[in-house]
Amino acid sequence: MNYRHAFHAGNFADVFKHTVLVGLIESLKLKKTPFSYIDTHSGRGRYRLDGSEAMRTAEAADGIQRLLAASRLPSLVHVYVNLVRSLNAGREELLEYPGSPLLASLLMRDEDRGLLCELNPEECAALRVTMQGDARFAVHERDGYAACKALLPPKLRRGLMLIDPPFEAQDDEFRFIEQALGDAAARWPNGMIAIWYPIKLRQQVQPFHRWLANGPFGKVLVAELLLHPDNSGLRLNGCGMAIINAPYKLDRTLTEILPTLATTLAQSRYAQFKLEWLVED
Repeated sequence: MNYRHAFHAGNFADVFKHTVLVGLIESLKLKKTPFSYIDTHSGRGRYRLDGSEAMRTAEAADGIQRLLAASRLPSLVHVYVNLVRSLNAGREELLEYPGSPLLASLLMRDEDRGLLCELNPEECAALRVTMQGDARFAVHERDGYAACKALLPPKLRRGLMLIDPPFEAQDDEFRFIEQALGDAAARWPNGMIAIWYPIKLRQQVQPFHRWLANGPFGKVLVAELLLHPDNSGLRLNGCGMAIINAPYKLDRTLTEILPTLATTLAQSRYAQFKLEWLVED
């Protein structure tokens, strides 16, 4: 695995993914019973935006930095922005950006629990440092897809699993996800599962959507953010999240935040968002 998320931390895809993640965790917190958070491709959990990798691409400038400069944000987006600010308290500029595990930890309660998987030894070692001292979390140096069979169902049956792979395998990555979701559906049928995916060419995403629509899932909601037309495989034109067993009223919540993200993060006149139910009970 050669992918390093440090080159892309805080970019538009992170903003989209993490805003949706905040909405999902906040929905779980509406009930008093504790929940599990499982992250199959955790990364290192915390990223330096003044590091050589992030500065080489400067992608955060068109991502989180734009939201920091925006005003009148929807409440959920405001929560996300404030969490990022909290990691940089007392600084004049944004130097640190949270990965999904750290962001989740800032939202979770004392009684909630987390399982984090990262296959890359160097990234996993950094993840252990990031989560050090947080007894709510267990960190596993292992393949996240295999965890869908080995670690499910979690001890706390109510919960969320985030599948956010690097997509180094391109189209084949969707097939790996489908296999993992088949295992997850058999072992944890009521679990909420959010799958992030890139959008370069629409025809690469369509078979995955068809598989989800015909799969063993009662509800599947898809949200997408596009900054460019989805007909060029030479760049990341947008990204999406497919949410299995989406919580009540999540579609209304996303309807409020997606227009703001599309407007604030737009890089051309083609910026748009999409929200649709692939399966609705």
